Formats: sequence, structure tokens, C-alpha cells
Amino acid sequence: MLVLQTLVFGPRHGHGIATTIQRTSDELLLVDHGSLYPALQRLERAGLIASEWGTSDNHRRARYYRLTRAGRKKLADETGKWEKIVRAVKGVLQARPEEEHA
Repeated sequence: MLVLQTLVFGPRHGHGIATTIQRTSDELLLVDHGSLYPALQRLERAGLIASEWGTSDNHRRARYYRLTRAGRKKLADETGKWEKIVRAVKGVLQARPEEEHA
């Protein structure tokens, strides 16, 4: 979900995706490149992202990933599910103990 959300901002190469997630999470979420690239391959096989070769800012060859229409739909669906889970957990955490009945 985080990778898909990052690609809403436009095409990114793997390192750019990891950096964006780290920066936008106030440095709380660190993406290990060893797990990022297999995830990108799975997302591409599922048709949620597409990729093409390009040149990075430092003039190196890099694979750029972009969100597909199916990826946008999946992101919207998963974001809705995540928001429901967050509301449910918040409700439990903010629950007040019921008064004991005598």
C-alpha cells in the first residue's frame, strides 16, 4: 500500500520510492531494498504497477515504476480497509472502563 501511495506522486525508481516513504513517515519507516525490489516485482506481475528504464538524476540507468489504473483502484480499496482498521483500533484504545455495578 505504501509503495502504491508513493507512486501517486509520479514515477519513481526503487531508491526514490524508499526515500519518499522514509521522508513522508518522518523517518519512522525504513524500507529495506532487499525486500522492496521483490515487492516491486510482485506488484508489477499483478498489473498494479508498470516499469520502464530511464536515467536517474545522477545519470545512472534506473528502472522507473508507475501506478497503473488497476493499481489506483487497489490503492483506493486497501486505503479504505486500512482506515476502517485504524478507526476500530482507535475505538478500542480510547474506550473508557465501564462503571462497576453494585
